[in-house]
Amino acid sequence: MIRNYFRTAWRNLVKNRFYSLINITGLTAGLAVGMLILLWVQDELSFDRFHQQSANMYRLENWAGTGSSRQIWTSTVAPIAEMGKKELPEIKEAVRLSYNYIYTLFKYKDKTVNEENTTFADPTLFSMFDFPLIQGNPVNPFPDNHSIILTESTAKRYFGNDNPIGKVLTTTDNNSFKVSGIIRDFPKNSSIQRDMVLPISLMFDTMYRERTDGRDQRNDFHNFNYDTYYVLQPDASIDQLTDKLRNIHLRNKPDDTDLTYLLQPLADMHLYRADGSNGGIETVRMFSIIALLILVIACINYVNLSTARSLLRSKEVSMRKIVGAAKSQLFMQFLIETALLFALATILAFGLMYALLPAYNQLSGKELVLDFSDYRLWRLIGLTIVGTLAASSIYPALLLSSFEPLKALKGKVSPRLSEATFRRVLVVTQFAVSVILIASTLIISNQLKYIQSKELGYDKTHVFGFFMRDEMSQHYDAVKADLLNQPGIAAVARASSNIVQIGAQTGDNEWDGKEKGETMFIRPVAIDKYFIPFFKIQLLRGVNFTDSPADSLHFILNETAVKRARINDPIGKSFRLWKDKGTIVGVVKDFHFESMRQKIEPAIFYYRPSQMRALYVKTTGQNAQEAIAAAQRAYKRYNPDFPFDYAFLDDSFNRLYKSEQQTGLLFNVFAGIAILISALGLFGLATYTAQVRTREIGVRKVLGASVSSIIQMLAKDFIKLVLIAILIATPIAWYAMSQWLQDFAYKIDVQWWVFVLAGFLALAIALLTVSFQSIKAALMNPVKSLRSE
Repeated sequence: MIRNYFRTAWRNLVKNRFYSLINITGLTAGLAVGMLILLWVQDELSFDRFHQQSANMYRLENWAGTGSSRQIWTSTVAPIAEMGKKELPEIKEAVRLSYNYIYTLFKYKDKTVNEENTTFADPTLFSMFDFPLIQGNPVNPFPDNHSIILTESTAKRYFGNDNPIGKVLTTTDNNSFKVSGIIRDFPKNSSIQRDMVLPISLMFDTMYRERTDGRDQRNDFHNFNYDTYYVLQPDASIDQLTDKLRNIHLRNKPDDTDLTYLLQPLADMHLYRADGSNGGIETVRMFSIIALLILVIACINYVNLSTARSLLRSKEVSMRKIVGAAKSQLFMQFLIETALLFALATILAFGLMYALLPAYNQLSGKELVLDFSDYRLWRLIGLTIVGTLAASSIYPALLLSSFEPLKALKGKVSPRLSEATFRRVLVVTQFAVSVILIASTLIISNQLKYIQSKELGYDKTHVFGFFMRDEMSQHYDAVKADLLNQPGIAAVARASSNIVQIGAQTGDNEWDGKEKGETMFIRPVAIDKYFIPFFKIQLLRGVNFTDSPADSLHFILNETAVKRARINDPIGKSFRLWKDKGTIVGVVKDFHFESMRQKIEPAIFYYRPSQMRALYVKTTGQNAQEAIAAAQRAYKRYNPDFPFDYAFLDDSFNRLYKSEQQTGLLFNVFAGIAILISALGLFGLATYTAQVRTREIGVRKVLGASVSSIIQMLAKDFIKLVLIAILIATPIAWYAMSQWLQDFAYKIDVQWWVFVLAGFLALAIALLTVSFQSIKAALMNPVKSLRSE
């Protein structure tokens, strides 16, 4: 019986090659793209969840500041980890990590590597997290302060296939580190990514060795430089625990009254902001919905064509019933037809996924693989295929198996109103989704263009920069004179930070009128006198620095800092930054030094040549390569072992919006595929409509109907449905994109013309799709049409 079902199903597919091709093409595209998107979603949702204790693991963070300066810091002070574990029974284990800014250049024999992804960590890193040592002692991973643990790929980079344990790496200052352990490379879906791990006790020895104020890692509540993670007891109360941690902090540093601790679940770190609000999870949800919609559109194509063509198979069904076929047998027959078609589409979809995966990884910035030994992949594939198959097959099978045989044989079967309405609803749904995706694509594209074209408040044209090391910084005047004599270099300036993204901030400041307990976090940047004119930053009041020693007592603020501090007539007013008291001599116009997702924050510029390591070079644009070569020669003269790492500010700026650019590009691709699948289904329906109305078209032409009137007759019903889809989609798209834009402090307004354009494009696509078959039917010879009937 089953064999007969499959033989009949195959004959039916071959007999109706055109409709089978449309169905297989739509389902193949829908399944392949839907599963690729869901692979991306699955990867995003898997971040940090592979640790056995992940359900009870938290990152310690703190609210700091007051008023509009209040913000979350994800780094904490060193003592809170051990004190919390020692004093609070809710805490089972703790670990601290801090980026390595002390040792960067490592050597082994004749190989020298500048390592930028190293960290200091407590030994508990390897017992708390599932980063197991494959070589070394997990109980005592760091036998002494000059031990180092490498990942597998890092060890191979230095030692090839030799056993790395016991090998010694040296640094430029003649420190040596013996390899005491090897761990597997950190998983791609881990928020913690490192190449080397050094003992945190070494960092403490280095930091506090020469201090005379009595501070060390046990009592320094001033230095927020550590990522702190806890494993908690399953029944721990988070609110009570954070209160207890705050009390410990205030007991040791009573003046930090503006500080409040909070704990973020490890599993939320990747997709949620530190305060628990939505972050990347919005994109995950958006892509999940898109995947579902693309699969739904593919299902709609099959359901529409199957139900529309049901009248053509009514006599076949009736004959089967007359000769004794039960309704359940007919239902199974049509279900197997769908399953066979789905099997072919699934095989083709896997081939298409393999072909598209490299390009998809490049677009999405992922490293996804089709690992068929991974049960999660099979779970994803199984749920997608079974769900799509069920959605596509059940209703058409029920409909086809429900015809009354006598009526069908007499030709009295006509489509029920409910069936026709159902097909219209499905077409409206398809094109509503298409309009939403088109409008969303236009708005995302416009926002990205707005970001890239918005006036930043400084000129980054033809500017590249790099960070100087000690010796080069000490010979800056000679370096600058040499660079300015090179062709292609128009100007040179220096500062302590990257102007595209100023990372440093401090709340250690004071000014006249500051209220008791008030905190204003401010971005400090050391600059020379050339910095402001170099970047064409507008000086609104006062004067610029002069590069004289007196400038060490002078400050320049941006507009936001003046407003936030409520300083009237700021020129000449006193201001303290850290321990340095000075005078405000200038105010610059606000400029963007962070992502457009953030509002411009207070900034202060001060003069401290020893801290100015960022060197900026403005090229003429025509001789950029010569300018880069000159800068590299100067860099290598003082730092022969270090790689010359430079970046044009335009590139650094664009990297701030890499995720948005990837989202926009993927949205374009997904929207195009959804529209293509929708158009494919509409093409099939238009073909079917023309086929079943062949006699009517012939009669109308014989009676004098024009070609244009016949085209209008065939197309108008579809166009009405697309217009309804536009009306439904517009408010949905407006709401969805308004929510997406809320993440940006500086954003475009959602304009009405976007939805008009999206609707027009959808309508044009529908017209082109329907018109092809309508024109073909209208031009057919009426005599041939009537004879064929």
